[in-house]
Amino acid sequence: HVQMVESGGGSVQAGGSLRLSCAASGYAYSRNFMGWFRQAPGKEREGVAAISTSGGTTNYADSVKGRFTISRDSAKNTMYLQMNSLKPEDTAMYYCAATPPGLVGIPPLRLGLYNYWGQGTQVTVS
Repeated sequence: HVQMVESGGGSVQAGGSLRLSCAASGYAYSRNFMGWFRQAPGKEREGVAAISTSGGTTNYADSVKGRFTISRDSAKNTMYLQMNSLKPEDTAMYYCAATPPGLVGIPPLRLGLYNYWGQGTQVTVS
C-alpha cells in the first residue's frame, strides 16, 4: 500500500518562508522521480518542482525558480520543498507525487506522469 503524507503547510506573510515535507512509504522510494504540485482555487493543478531518484537533477516551474528548493532524503524516505520569498500567488494546496519507477532524464512537471499522490497541505500567503 503506497502512502504519501504531506506536512508543513500553514499561513505566512508575503516574503516569509515555509518548508513542506512529504513522507513516503509502501514502494521503492529510491527508484521514483518525485515532485511537488499545487492547485489554487479555480485553477488547474500545476507542477512546481521535481527531483530525480538520486536528487542530483531538479526541475522547477519558472514561477518559483530562485525561491523554492526541492530535495530528498533517501534514508528517511522523505522529500522536501523549501519555499522562500513567498508571494500571495503561491497560495494553494500543495501535493507531493511520485512517478512509476525507472524513468530517466529530467524529472518532469507533467501531472500525467505521476501515479502516486498525497492528500495535500494548504499554503496561504497574505
